Amino acid sequence: MAPLPKHERSKVILADLVKILLKFKKLAWEPLGSTTFKRQNMAAGVEPDDCFYIQNYKAVIGKERIDLSVDPPPNLSLETNVTSKTTTDAYEALGVPELWIYEAPQLKIKILVNGEYIDSNTSLIFSDINVIQIIPYYMQRAKVVGVSQALNEFEQFINTP
Repeated sequence: MAPLPKHERSKVILADLVKILLKFKKLAWEPLGSTTFKRQNMAAGVEPDDCFYIQNYKAVIGKERIDLSVDPPPNLSLETNVTSKTTTDAYEALGVPELWIYEAPQLKIKILVNGEYIDSNTSLIFSDINVIQIIPYYMQRAKVVGVSQALNEFEQFINTP
């Protein structure tokens, strides 16, 4: 199935907002986009809309292949639900610590605790930023003023003391 512009635009905006937050927090990261992740014992893998290695970024610098029997999973995976719903089983099996699911107009944050996801109002990575509220605002704002303008506004907002 070919991705719809609505889905592609949403996933790009969401990832760009995360990059702005990472830059603001002065965190290093390695993005691996929609890389397919699978462990040998899994029936099916997972292909996030986007993902980031943050705490574990050094483990994947320059790697052409990720082997989850030795490499860690991404620290943050992003999904945008437009035509289908994200199931979390594969992400749990991979051990992805934090999963964001954007389904307009809401952002859900799932945190891995004892091998299962729990819903959270706070990000592990951006614990001092109310991402569950501000991310949806700027996702919707992009529909009104355009993507580049919304990203510029977000960057100004996040950098204002």
